[in-house]
Amino acid sequence: MRGTDRLAPVAERAARWRRLVPDSVPAAGPELMVALDIDGTLLTHDGGLGEEVRGAVTDLRASGAHVVLATGRSVQATIPVAVELGLTDGMMVCSNGAVCVRIDPGEESGYEITDVVTFDPGPALRLLREELPDGLFAVEDLGKGYKVTAPFPMGELTGEVQVVPFEELLDAPATRVTLRAPHLDSSDFDALVDRIGLHGVGYAVGWTAWLDISPEGVNKASALEMLRGRLDVDPGATVAMGDGGNDLEMLGWAAHGVAMGNAGPHVHAVADAVTGDVLEDGAAVVLRALLER
Repeated sequence: MRGTDRLAPVAERAARWRRLVPDSVPAAGPELMVALDIDGTLLTHDGGLGEEVRGAVTDLRASGAHVVLATGRSVQATIPVAVELGLTDGMMVCSNGAVCVRIDPGEESGYEITDVVTFDPGPALRLLREELPDGLFAVEDLGKGYKVTAPFPMGELTGEVQVVPFEELLDAPATRVTLRAPHLDSSDFDALVDRIGLHGVGYAVGWTAWLDISPEGVNKASALEMLRGRLDVDPGATVAMGDGGNDLEMLGWAAHGVAMGNAGPHVHAVADAVTGDVLEDGAAVVLRALLER
């Protein structure tokens, strides 16, 4: 049963952590836009969603605030999360900003793709394969799934996954290219990108064995700024929360960027505040602080 008893622990923490949300940020309502990363922020890394987080997101949306999921996930991997959170309308930023989606239960798919930015993946793919011939490569097949050079570990990719020759990945414009290299960590990826000199693209280390390549200048922040303008939200009325390298621009974009406690030092460094770990429902604490001002 939902009630004050269930919310008491996180509400008490929100009261103590009012410093997480400055007075300059509007209270929850139609003037506010809140961008939320998914994995490591709302969901634990094993896919768990806490009831306190779910309830806080639901209440924030009910206040009239613009709640925007902003994720590296593909569209088809994001929609189930929106459903689980009870988001039946609004916008989502997918594929690290290359794809924007309007949630629409009236559509057969449950959504409408409103904006797509693509790039020629060929140059980046060729350079990366020269350096890592044994790497696993994937190109997002928008709205369907992925084309890959070899199977990825179970559960890492969603939708239809089709194994194709490497050359086939070079053929069409792409929203995102993914390199999976289990023997590398984040510092290895940074060194790799510096060494091969990728041009005309952006990149983000999704986790220790995962590198995403995106269109140049496209990231969560660029997509959110476009949506902010469309929603007519004041720049000072924006809050963002995330935990990963692909959240850096988003946290800098927001008037108030909050890093998760489980984020690395490089993420904490760009944030205005740091909340609790995802395992401690740190996201719910921030959302309750907005709701209870």
